[in-house]
Amino acid sequence: MKQTYRSYKVLCLALLLGFFSCSEAEENEPREKPDENRFTTVVLSEGMDEPMEMTFLPGKKILFVERKGGVKILDENTGAVTLVATIPVNTKYTNKEGNVREAEEGLMGVIVHPDYETNHWIYLYYADPEDTQHVLARWELDGNTLVESSKKVILAVPTQREECCHTGGGMVFDQEGNLYLTVGNNTVNPGSGTSNLDERPGHENSDDQRAPGNTNDLRGKILRIHPEDDGTYTIPKGNLFPEGTDKTKPEIYTMGHRNPWRPTLDSKTGYLYWGEVGPDAAKDSIWGPRGYDEFNQAKGPGFFGWPYFIGDNIPYNRHDLETDTYGEPYDVNKPVNESVNNTGLRDLPTPVVPAMIWYPYGISEQFPILGSSGRSATGGPVFRKADFNKDASYIFPAFYEGKWLIVDFMRGWIMSVTMDDNGDFESMERFLPNETFSSAIDMDFGPDGALYILEYGSAWFRGNVNSRIVKIEYNAGNRKPNVTATADKMSGAIPFTAHFSSEGTNDYDDYDQGKLDYTWKLTGADGKTTELKGADATYTFEEAGKHQVTLTVTDTKGESNTSSFDVIAGNAAPTVSIDFKGANTSFYFGDQSLPYSITVTDHEDGSTADNKIQANEVAVTFDYVPSGFDPIEIASKQVGVESEALDNIGRNLIEASDCKSCHQYAEASIGPSYEAVAGKYENTPANVDMLVGKIINGGAGVWGEHAMSAHPQLSKANAKRMVDYIMNMNTVKATSKSLPLTGNVKTSIPEDEDGQGSFLLHAAYTDKGNGDVPALAGSDFIALKNPYLDPQSAEVRKGVNLLTTPSVNFFMVGDQSHIGFKNLDLTGIKEIVVYASISARVDAKGASVDIRIDSPTGELIGQSEPLVAKPGGGYRPPAGMSYIDWRRQNSSLGKVTLSSVTGKHDVYIIFKNPEVKGEEVLLSVNEVQFSNTTN
Repeated sequence: MKQTYRSYKVLCLALLLGFFSCSEAEENEPREKPDENRFTTVVLSEGMDEPMEMTFLPGKKILFVERKGGVKILDENTGAVTLVATIPVNTKYTNKEGNVREAEEGLMGVIVHPDYETNHWIYLYYADPEDTQHVLARWELDGNTLVESSKKVILAVPTQREECCHTGGGMVFDQEGNLYLTVGNNTVNPGSGTSNLDERPGHENSDDQRAPGNTNDLRGKILRIHPEDDGTYTIPKGNLFPEGTDKTKPEIYTMGHRNPWRPTLDSKTGYLYWGEVGPDAAKDSIWGPRGYDEFNQAKGPGFFGWPYFIGDNIPYNRHDLETDTYGEPYDVNKPVNESVNNTGLRDLPTPVVPAMIWYPYGISEQFPILGSSGRSATGGPVFRKADFNKDASYIFPAFYEGKWLIVDFMRGWIMSVTMDDNGDFESMERFLPNETFSSAIDMDFGPDGALYILEYGSAWFRGNVNSRIVKIEYNAGNRKPNVTATADKMSGAIPFTAHFSSEGTNDYDDYDQGKLDYTWKLTGADGKTTELKGADATYTFEEAGKHQVTLTVTDTKGESNTSSFDVIAGNAAPTVSIDFKGANTSFYFGDQSLPYSITVTDHEDGSTADNKIQANEVAVTFDYVPSGFDPIEIASKQVGVESEALDNIGRNLIEASDCKSCHQYAEASIGPSYEAVAGKYENTPANVDMLVGKIINGGAGVWGEHAMSAHPQLSKANAKRMVDYIMNMNTVKATSKSLPLTGNVKTSIPEDEDGQGSFLLHAAYTDKGNGDVPALAGSDFIALKNPYLDPQSAEVRKGVNLLTTPSVNFFMVGDQSHIGFKNLDLTGIKEIVVYASISARVDAKGASVDIRIDSPTGELIGQSEPLVAKPGGGYRPPAGMSYIDWRRQNSSLGKVTLSSVTGKHDVYIIFKNPEVKGEEVLLSVNEVQFSNTTN
């Protein structure tokens, strides 16, 4: 854990006393696994704006930071969230061509000093708003005030801001007061989704040998420094390179990282743990292994392999991008950095430390419990009972002693990892398997012994209503109720009636069954409250505004738990719809032009059909997504277009008003230009409120004697949209442009891409709200896959044996073995072709293919003849032929002509050979093609 709550203990003494007082009890304490229902999940706060990291303050307070610069405190006693400060940060990338898009960076990390109760110091890690660097700085926090004059810059990490991605930003203090800081590689995501080894001139940002593999660069590292009281730092003994070593940085503790996230320290062993996000390649290939995320352990300083090795030291192959040729794999016993971009040592530290846990998008052969899905390893704390005061309320039981609790941002699970006496991996199991913790960007134990989880929310680069802070409390005695609260309507024009349900709420104590008390509290925008009783309730909203609905459930012992959500009354959410004119919505078929039209309807704003919603207020993007893609990159473009669409609402309001009679955009008129206003006032909440007041109430004396007319007919919300547009005039804007509402998109593969990716058409609209009622957003998208699907992407598998050495073989084993792909559009699909290998070397028996929909025993929509083995075509393609074309040419084909089926279905491919015995190999699946023609 981060040990941040030790800021209000006498650190070393507390640890010693805690260890000696608890050690005997721990040895005698039963180690049986507790019932899952002994844990209660409590939601503390929701609806944050891109929360990044949290730390703990005395008095049951949580300090957390948001990417755009917000520093906030959540008071658990009251539930109130207070904005402490807004740190100026950079949030944009600008590439060599001048294209601007949203950056992954901003305000990235926070931690308090171990002696916080005495010195009140906090540390923030952020992207400098002016200089291309990431900065670690210290401030004094006085109650809810960040003392600006106390700021001291501790450390700066030079970066590039031309291309995405990876920042790190996780921090933890050890028992000696040393600060560990994770730093991302700050490198381009390659289109192939593999390692970054591009040494061509002008491609320095695509070469990870210039950062993670460079002993003389701080990026792609975990740094360890000792912050001093005067704002400087010293180097602790025992880092990877002794001070004064030529071509090295003494701050480096570990190196060879791509994107290390949240670090933690085991207080007993001193071992360092963290999650690390890997590259995106979905399969092994000629350039090296598929992508893996990792959970890592450092028992001391070391080199962790990137960009030459991944997982348990699986090597990448040398790749000359100038000639697009491949060489031998890198030697794990003698790693060298021979890149032209290397400024450090040629010979890298050994031994190369392998990952403790590593896993791909698909099922992991080594760790199948991790499942298959998107992946983004976050990290988590190691539990030691001696870390807590004995009177802490929710300390976990002895079963978890020494276990590492890890969480993945995308997969929603928490795993409990058991290690042996040497600290090596032994086993893992899912913690609270019936719970889902999505978008978990930070996780740590708090001073009360509960496990706290910070969840970013579902969409990148924006505030999310489902972002939240939750805590998991262990209850050895009476258990709190578990509360679920929902509504059938979350917004609407007034009046509208919503039905509230507590379905899913329960209490595990027998004596509470049927005796729970249910109270619904509705708090309106005006602060007035209404209480309703009963497990379910109905309420008619007649007052406009945002209403908070809170269900409190209390048991017979007086223990209660709550669940809250917001209902927007007086504004219905917009509906966005993409019409693809009857085309298939799952696949693209070569270079073709596809017509589309987009319709937006909103109860208050009107629609695009009647032009009350203007085209420039709708954000429309069409992107090619490489086969190994980072969703952050796509989101960074989309959010830029959406921001421009939001700005256009403000501009359109200005155009429709009388403002232009006194103001012009760039030149002075009777009043100042809008650009001059944006230049005069810093874009702060206080200045925005001041300008909103001037627009509505009028004013004079700032720009001359001519008075500004009042506009009392304007709502505050619309006046704020106008001010937001003006204040953003001088900021750097995303240069991606929105597409029209009606047109054609062309599925042309970009140059230098392998064609194995997808196309994404996305439309979004944020409405204008209704007076002071908040705005709501709606969106729609269509994702078109390459029609050749890799069997490794199948969501359902039965009878699959995946071997990855010496080459990839996706074996189907046994009669009726099958794979399944979820939610595919079969409109216009006339044929499915299975490309397979039937090899005598594995005594493959062959099979025929059935295609069924919606279940493995569902409707049969086509069958193939038995696949026939083809004679060998060599071990590599001839000169001038791509590997994919060569493999297809030498595959056995199972062609299935489909009966007429339209719409989306789960598609199951069944492999049949009733003559095989047990788990004999039928064939190896290379690809599955969905075709709109028949051959």
